[in-house]
Amino acid sequence: MSFTTINTSDSEVNYSESDIAQKFIFFNVLKDGRVHVLLPPTTNVPPSCNSTANVLTKDVNISASVSARIFLPSSASTAQKLPVLLYIHGGGFCMLSAFSEDYTRFVSHVAAEANVIGVSVEYGLFPTRPIPACYDDSWAALQWVAAHTKGEGPDSWINDYADLGRIFVAGDSTGGNISHTLLAKVGSIGLGYEGAKVEGMILVHPYFGEDDKMWMYMCPTNEGPKDPRMKPAVEDLARIGCDRVLVFLAENDRLYGAGKMYTEEFIKSGWKGKLEIMENKGKDHCFHVFNYLDLEAVAVRKRIASFIHNQG
Repeated sequence: MSFTTINTSDSEVNYSESDIAQKFIFFNVLKDGRVHVLLPPTTNVPPSCNSTANVLTKDVNISASVSARIFLPSSASTAQKLPVLLYIHGGGFCMLSAFSEDYTRFVSHVAAEANVIGVSVEYGLFPTRPIPACYDDSWAALQWVAAHTKGEGPDSWINDYADLGRIFVAGDSTGGNISHTLLAKVGSIGLGYEGAKVEGMILVHPYFGEDDKMWMYMCPTNEGPKDPRMKPAVEDLARIGCDRVLVFLAENDRLYGAGKMYTEEFIKSGWKGKLEIMENKGKDHCFHVFNYLDLEAVAVRKRIASFIHNQG
């Protein structure tokens, strides 16, 4: 199935209510097949924009359809290799970008504060590339990182400074959903590279929801209301491919209930690792990215850093 996109900034946004076939929270589907994404396109910034003085940044192409922004602490040394944080941005599967100012700032701050190499994934978005492109692209990025284990991968920063035995996969909202799906796959088939290991998974206000009609529309090949990518299966939770998991829940988030259920089912699944939960009292969905000076956003970054370094 192919879709034609109308962006909010386009002059083509001249339809009426009677032209709408279906309404979803992030986009309208018109009767002529066009899709109007309700928020304007994200403005991307160069890699050096809004990064901290203590972090070097650059962009890389992973494949013809997947790219990433890499963040390297300026203090990095080949004598003390650093963990790698693969970060997957949010945006309802149809918006935002790893190359935006907000996500460049956020991952830059985490890389500096946690002393890790950040790899922020730019994956395909609906409607240009319907689901499962986001999952496939993020898996390709994880495989690309893992392929550096012998120091012969395509990126010199990862070859020289990364400890590939300490990979962390993280994401907020949609990115949390994608992170879960990646780790379920790792638990099922492995990473495929000797010496590469995912040590932990970090989900910030993850996007789950049984019978999510918007997600099923964006994914023409969906498996129905209980598709395990949106309604995590017990067997996937039981074999999540890492030893530690950290989940953030925001008290005022409309997705709070789904996230809470996820953690409860995780505990009941029989998974043998360690699950940590941090609740952001009085906060809304993904505030940590957009209100980065908020004291609770600072606490989120600190908790991510302490989790990565297993400091309790």
